[in-house]
Amino acid sequence: MALNININANDAVPQDEMYEKYSVDRPGKITFIGHHLSAKNTMRCLIRNISLYGADIEVSPHLDLPSNFYLEVLGIRDEIGCTLIRREVEQATVGFNMLIDAEFLHHIRRLSFETAV
Repeated sequence: MALNININANDAVPQDEMYEKYSVDRPGKITFIGHHLSAKNTMRCLIRNISLYGADIEVSPHLDLPSNFYLEVLGIRDEIGCTLIRREVEQATVGFNMLIDAEFLHHIRRLSFETAV
């Protein structure tokens, strides 16, 4: 007995909603990607939620956010390559250029927990 399931594009779950998000509320730094992948300018942000796939960040609504950049969680020296998915005023959703390692995500969550007041 075959099951006929019609899945439309409207029924599909967005990629950034497929992974469990964790609240971290950590400061971050966005590094713009310049000519020949050089690091040009930086801006501060607040990382609200993070998952294996991406993050929800807060940035100043008066600053332009490039479509591709590096995101650094302050307190951790690694940079994560990101692509802007959507932006609404100061809220932005970004996708990582590749899934981050589960151990790295655990380290970010642990750091956030250890520095919580």
